Amino acid sequence: MKRTLKYLAGAAVTAAVAGMATMSYAAPADAPHDTAATAQAAQLRAAAPAGEDRPATATGPAARKNAPTPRIVAPGERVTAAPGFQLWLTAEGKHWTTPSMPELEQFRSVVDGNIDRGTPGVSVQSEISDGRAYLSGLYYGGKGTASTVVIETASGTVHGKLLELPGKPGWGAWYATTDVRPDGGPLTFVSDITVRDTKGKIYAQLTTR
Repeated sequence: MKRTLKYLAGAAVTAAVAGMATMSYAAPADAPHDTAATAQAAQLRAAAPAGEDRPATATGPAARKNAPTPRIVAPGERVTAAPGFQLWLTAEGKHWTTPSMPELEQFRSVVDGNIDRGTPGVSVQSEISDGRAYLSGLYYGGKGTASTVVIETASGTVHGKLLELPGKPGWGAWYATTDVRPDGGPLTFVSDITVRDTKGKIYAQLTTR
């Protein structure tokens, strides 16, 4: 079995502030109640995106309350991302195994001084084996609550998952797996990793291009 390891680390932070348009509706003061309700419903439908029959406000702050958050795991609790690919967290950092050597524990520290948990950042560790990529890393230092991670690879966009310890440790781990295209070598496989918070803003980002 051929095994290729590539470790990359980096950190960047980008912030975005998005404004939200507000809309108000009014019916004639002397219109019957049913007439006013009908007029308001028609205006709401007109404001909805094409092909959708729903009020435009359905994607507002109320929808963001349901944004995903990291899976909370106990220290040492193992999560199986794929056969042979397991991850677990301790207060010291991220531990993992890969399919080519499932008996070998690998480790990325959050306390050895190699990362600054006060500055937003993302790291990546990857193994490409038998046509599959096993990707994971740390994220740390961002504001708010991490919610999603998107990884741009030579095989396309990959949506990963997040893990954190209980409380507010200020860091967590992300992971993902995907197929590898024949023309997607390990040196250029991962080009961008973006972690966003529950409001859709960038929590931390890494660009390797």
